[in-house]
Amino acid sequence: MDGQHMFQGKIFFIGFPKTGTTSVKKALRQLKLRVCGLVPAEPPLTREHLLERASALVPQYDAFQNCPWAMLYRELDERFPGSKFVLTYREDQRWIDSVARHFGGESTAMRTLVFGHGDPLGNEAIYLSRYREHNDAVREYFRDRPQDFLEFGLTQGEGWERLCPFIEAPIPAKPFPHANRRVVQRFFEKLLGGGRETRPAARRDVA
Repeated sequence: MDGQHMFQGKIFFIGFPKTGTTSVKKALRQLKLRVCGLVPAEPPLTREHLLERASALVPQYDAFQNCPWAMLYRELDERFPGSKFVLTYREDQRWIDSVARHFGGESTAMRTLVFGHGDPLGNEAIYLSRYREHNDAVREYFRDRPQDFLEFGLTQGEGWERLCPFIEAPIPAKPFPHANRRVVQRFFEKLLGGGRETRPAARRDVA
């Protein structure tokens, strides 16, 4: 039945920001799941403090995405056995281009904790190294646990057909909500006076 959710455990999306987190949030809500996103960066901003704050939120929601969930996957796996973990990802260069475009010029405490520098501009190599390191570590950690772990590439064209069987949910009739792609499409349609949009289709900048 459209919108019915069958898996009774917790679902953690552990890809870094700009790997499809906005689209994932919209998709999960379309499945009628209670979604917890970014946890506010309140002092003291340490990994241990974030873990305690995040863990306290887990009973209130079904699915989790964005920071700090991505960086706490090992601890969450230990504290909440039987959970499922999804690594959202995108091609390396497109990821760092998107991060620099959306976050460049602004420093945050959360990004400082995750990447060592709060502003990606001027630190692209550091961000990209940390991104690759995270993805590799996640894949290694879940290497022999396909029942608990899924790689999900929205920019590779993946959608309901890959995600829903993993989280034991029926496939909705509505298309998968590639959120930011629609924003870009509307922008160019307006710019071109309602004409056919061509440029964003090749780029498929999903966030």
